Amino acid sequence: MPLLTLEKISLAFGMHPLLDEATLMIDPGERVCLLGRNGEGKSTLLKIVSGDVTPDAGVVRLEEGSVLAVLPQSLPADDVRTAYDVVASAFPETGELLAEFHRLSQSADEASMNSLMKVQERLESLDGWRLDQKVNTILGQYGIDPDRRLNTLSGGWQRRVLLAKALVAEPDILLLDEPTNHLDVPAIAWLEEALTQFRGAMLFVSHDRAFIRRMATRVVELDRGQLISFAASYDRYLELKEKALEDEERQNALFDKRLKQEEAWIRQGIKARRTRNMGRVRALKAMREEHRQRRVRGGTANFSVEEAAKSGKLVAESRQAGFSYPGGQQVVRDMDLTVIRGDKIGLVGENGTGKTTLVRLLLGELEPTEGSIRLGTNLQVAYFDQLRGELDLSRNALDNLAEGREFIDINGQSKHVLGYLQEFLFTPERARSPVRVFSGGERARLLLAKLFSKPANILVLDEPTNDLDVETLELLEEQLGNFNGTVIVISHDREFLDNVVTDTIFLDGSGSVREYVGGYTDWRRQGGRFPSETSGSRLDKQDKRDKSDSSDKNTQPVSETVSQSAKPKAAKLSYKLKLELEQLPGKIEALEREVAELQESISAPDFYSGPPDEVSATLEKLSETETRLESVIERWMELEEQASQ
Repeated sequence: MPLLTLEKISLAFGMHPLLDEATLMIDPGERVCLLGRNGEGKSTLLKIVSGDVTPDAGVVRLEEGSVLAVLPQSLPADDVRTAYDVVASAFPETGELLAEFHRLSQSADEASMNSLMKVQERLESLDGWRLDQKVNTILGQYGIDPDRRLNTLSGGWQRRVLLAKALVAEPDILLLDEPTNHLDVPAIAWLEEALTQFRGAMLFVSHDRAFIRRMATRVVELDRGQLISFAASYDRYLELKEKALEDEERQNALFDKRLKQEEAWIRQGIKARRTRNMGRVRALKAMREEHRQRRVRGGTANFSVEEAAKSGKLVAESRQAGFSYPGGQQVVRDMDLTVIRGDKIGLVGENGTGKTTLVRLLLGELEPTEGSIRLGTNLQVAYFDQLRGELDLSRNALDNLAEGREFIDINGQSKHVLGYLQEFLFTPERARSPVRVFSGGERARLLLAKLFSKPANILVLDEPTNDLDVETLELLEEQLGNFNGTVIVISHDREFLDNVVTDTIFLDGSGSVREYVGGYTDWRRQGGRFPSETSGSRLDKQDKRDKSDSSDKNTQPVSETVSQSAKPKAAKLSYKLKLELEQLPGKIEALEREVAELQESISAPDFYSGPPDEVSATLEKLSETETRLESVIERWMELEEQASQ
């Protein structure tokens, strides 16, 4: 029996229908991802399920006795309640009493003690101590300090508290709207792990493709008011969706051809009209109505970047650079980094590790407090701000973009501002609407339109993927890949980083800045880990070498105290081993050449825009060759040591 049923749900805002007799069923234990373009009504559908919005028609049916919980999209702006109070509020009356008991128990005056006794009596009558135990248990499981106020926590920890509140009541179905927005990668990984432990059903909206792949057991798409279910993984959904669109286009083309033939028939001469088949006439009228009622799939965003004249080959070069805010912790230390025109750089690190500060250093907006940073020539920078601060919410999209202009120049071509906005899926009517009524996705698209209308040879994008639908994300990835200038991206979207960047810079929060070839997955493959991850994680090769060097230094004094007579006598090299030792330098030289050639290929600006299979094969070959080289070097050192004894 379905846990949740949506039956013929319809909803329209003015003349714009969002849902048109949409139907959906969710069974216990399913994890359903709701996909769709920005503005299709995904968040509204979740609000209909939760009861916050009433549909114009249709029925929402939750299995009797089932409990529903919601993890909201937006984080509380200034919630001064403690984490305990927030989680306890999942139980309306009892939660308020528990919060009051928690507060009064920390006071010692007589009035508080009298009130405490009354609250205690009421809690006992409501079985409140059992719920208190549940609240404390889940706070402990999630590592949350019950006395920390919500407004003092980071976005990741706030999300953790809100998830605890949603799950403490042991819901049968959980609703989540863009749960990964504004979270760093470790927080997303924690959220994924916590949700995989949840045994109830889930209905969630997300554009984070890595998150969808990990979580979804089924994909449901909201398309032109209809809910279309794909009982498949995300990758399989992509294949099925492409085929469905091709079939739809083919069927529409056949229908339109037949309609055209019938229209030609109805316009035949007077003689033909006298013998006209009235059944055929009625069928034509029905075809006309069907064509009129057809809801055409919205267009795909289509935009390009306005490129300025090339910058100098060198964009920025740092030598032993460091930066500290006055009286604060060192954000960057001993940084040696070179940024060349055409580099696509991704900055990775937990929230608060200094990624934005590093960008400002590289672009000359901040002076290093140690070392030096040399900037290149003719740098024209365009920013994408994750807080959308460059948008004036009181003005409409047209005024935000045009700034008094009627036409704008994009790569030498003059475009009317309204026509340019249509490339970003803004109709003329929507372009004249105030930005304050826009969804998060619409604001992101408008900021992209504004960003790409300005000549630039350096693009800085701070969390550009938040709120963008998958189709717009893929187009943005393509445009950034084709951009001839330099791109610096701060993002926690793992797949976006894999598809865009050629180099990953990792900030660990202690001031260390380290560079890796490739995207997020390549960084992980090379041993990249976040400090917050559990001990025992695989370290990268450099960390292994550092540990090995440290270990050797620490054990040297001990080895020197061992008497010479106590050391085992080394065996002489056999003829076979001597021959192997003679051949190893040639092998090392050949492998070093192969590694250098592969690294040169990967460093090419257009490398990651090539066929994915070739990119993966080249990266895998580099990894294997580096491993072979290390193995051969270790063998050579081993035999050299034996030969010298």
